[in-house]
Amino acid sequence: MKELLVISGKGGTGKTSIVGAFAVLADSKVLADCDVDAADLHLLLSPTVKTTNEFRAFRQAVLDQSKCIGPGQCSGVSAVCTEVCRFGAVSASGAGLPEIDSVYCEGCGVCARACPHGAISMEEVLSGHWFVSDTAYGPMVHARLGVAQENSGKLVTQVRREARSIAEERGLDYIITDGPPGIGCPVISSMSGVDLALIVTEPTVAGTHDLQRMVELAHHFGVKAAVCINKYDLDEAGAKQVEEYCSREGMKVAGKVPFDEEVVGALVRGVPVLTRGDGDACRAEGKAAQAIRRLWENIEIELADGSLR
Repeated sequence: MKELLVISGKGGTGKTSIVGAFAVLADSKVLADCDVDAADLHLLLSPTVKTTNEFRAFRQAVLDQSKCIGPGQCSGVSAVCTEVCRFGAVSASGAGLPEIDSVYCEGCGVCARACPHGAISMEEVLSGHWFVSDTAYGPMVHARLGVAQENSGKLVTQVRREARSIAEERGLDYIITDGPPGIGCPVISSMSGVDLALIVTEPTVAGTHDLQRMVELAHHFGVKAAVCINKYDLDEAGAKQVEEYCSREGMKVAGKVPFDEEVVGALVRGVPVLTRGDGDACRAEGKAAQAIRRLWENIEIELADGSLR
């Protein structure tokens, strides 16, 4: 079993479109959407949810009004909790009891420690959900983080753990993961221990800069990586510079995908690039589809024995 992670330095480079196409091309796989802050692979694969699971990884301050004696009695004019909270999550007006704003609460627990009457406790809250689904292309694990919720790295770990469990139980060959953009905690959680990270970039100044950050991250964690240059023909000189950079860094360019309006059409219809979306499983014949097919063939070679040149 091999684990492929598809990532990018920023959103909008086309990594989810690439993963959607891989879902069509790979025969034995489980799909995982680890972009839990803004998951969108489901928009292409139309999964049928089989199980829904709660994700709790954040503790938040909760006030027990029966224990609170109110401002002016526990600490002069104001309540202790309103004084110690540095995030403006606890407020009190007049003689009323303090109120805790769940959006502003960072879960630090200082107010609970400072309250002299034990009126504030730290309780786990529902941070999001993760799902196990079926698609026309195989099983899929995905998630949705709640509004203003944190610990997306832990949710990514949960999604990966479940995807690996499914792959092992069913004897599948691949775990194909749509990773988060950027270089933050969710990306690090997605990257650890994968067999190959495919970095999708564009031939622009911003795209090259973001690619460099992703390469540095992969080197730091000792993860083997390859590069896909998307829409390379919009700036072939820029694409050449990306290839030269990859050569200097010892990175393999696994494929170059040209701009193709067929991709836009597939996105509008909400289907992977390599399907027509008319109820059959026909393969598209556009230049982008052909390039992605070659890209997948190269990825298979690299995952098998690392012999991609």
